[in-house]
Amino acid sequence: MPDPVTLRGPRVTLRPWRLPEDLDPLFAINGDAQAMRHFLNVMDRAESDAWAARIAGLFGDHGYGFWPVDLPGEGLVGVVGIQPIMFEAAFAPGHEIGWRIATRAQRRGLAEEAARLALAHAFGPAGLPRIHAWTPPGNEPSWRLMEKLGMRRVGIFDHPRIPEGHPIRPHLLYVIEREDWIADRLGT
Repeated sequence: MPDPVTLRGPRVTLRPWRLPEDLDPLFAINGDAQAMRHFLNVMDRAESDAWAARIAGLFGDHGYGFWPVDLPGEGLVGVVGIQPIMFEAAFAPGHEIGWRIATRAQRRGLAEEAARLALAHAFGPAGLPRIHAWTPPGNEPSWRLMEKLGMRRVGIFDHPRIPEGHPIRPHLLYVIEREDWIADRLGT
């Protein structure tokens, strides 16, 4: 099993999970209606703790996953990373990139910085061929970030974990290929 890596950017650090210490700040995000406004629902404490255990466990399989995002002086301000796609879809199996940032830390470019670190790891040391991302159409900050990262919109799909008829079931689907990411870095 690979050891979890730590990724450092100019402002943020993506680091391995520290459980149970990370559970309180994670629940502050997962239980916040504003931070979770584009998700199906907020999580109660038990759901948030179980989600943390599940995503922290993926690091043992891969050495990467959804990392806690630390900001000096503020501690855990979000979760950003890459992980295997956890549901059946035309674009699975594969990997996704995702982010969840505390309301108090939004609109500061932290998700972008952290996502760029995660993509560099995905296409560098992890050697993944492509990364997907998705979001409801109403989550403009998220799909704009996907576009800033060089991802391209490839369609819309009904998220299988959201009930039929729910207004956020349709999701925009984005993808970035490893060779496109490298070409962008090289300016070709």
